[in-house]
Amino acid sequence: MNLALPALVVFLLLLPGAVARSRIKLVERLSLDYSPLGQVVSETVAWAAALHALWLAGASLVFKQVLQADVLLRLLSAEPGAQTRALDTVAAQAPAVAAYGGSLLLAAYLVPALVRAAVMRWRLDRNGAPLRPLLRFHGAPWYYLLSGADFPAGEAPDFITVSAIVNIANQPFLFTGVLQHYYLDPSGQLDRLVLREAMRRPLSADKPLLPDADAAATPRFYPVDGDYFVLRYSDAITLNVEYITLTADTALA
Repeated sequence: MNLALPALVVFLLLLPGAVARSRIKLVERLSLDYSPLGQVVSETVAWAAALHALWLAGASLVFKQVLQADVLLRLLSAEPGAQTRALDTVAAQAPAVAAYGGSLLLAAYLVPALVRAAVMRWRLDRNGAPLRPLLRFHGAPWYYLLSGADFPAGEAPDFITVSAIVNIANQPFLFTGVLQHYYLDPSGQLDRLVLREAMRRPLSADKPLLPDADAAATPRFYPVDGDYFVLRYSDAITLNVEYITLTADTALA
């Protein structure tokens, strides 16, 4: 028990920080978190220290309860007698300790998710935002590219179009359409794009280098029948993303 108890205490102290860190991050990779170990540990410790500081301050102001540092140190010691006395003290205050730990874990689960929603709602993580280095979701590059999240709230694009070259029977075709949704695989890679109003054309029917009236009058794109077109990213050779904002003249037209 000499070594097991201090390890358990450290785990319980850091658990709120680990929960908060995982809840506030927007990470597209679902299978494994490949963040450097030092980064994971430092972020967990920072979150745990901040949460415990807030909760201890609240307990002192509201309930007039203060941290008994000597009890915590005895729990972390390797001397059986000191551990026993500390456990007796904790057992005598079990309801308060349980309320502290339970409320702290609940806050660690809920508050970071609310903070993340606020960051995304007001685009506090976009390029050019003052708090971008602190609030940027560095593990979600597809989110910024395919959602328009890097635009200010009042300048967000009305829709996003995607164009991709796909090789069909050894002939390259260009597919284009309005992005409806996108899906990622467990490793965080783009899996498929769902397009509406999709069109296609052979790449050979590209724009002429010189203007030509007959060529301009000839339709180069052909609509793809169906309500939604699913494009697998693994089939795409290239991918082009265009952000389109409707103006007053465009809306009237």
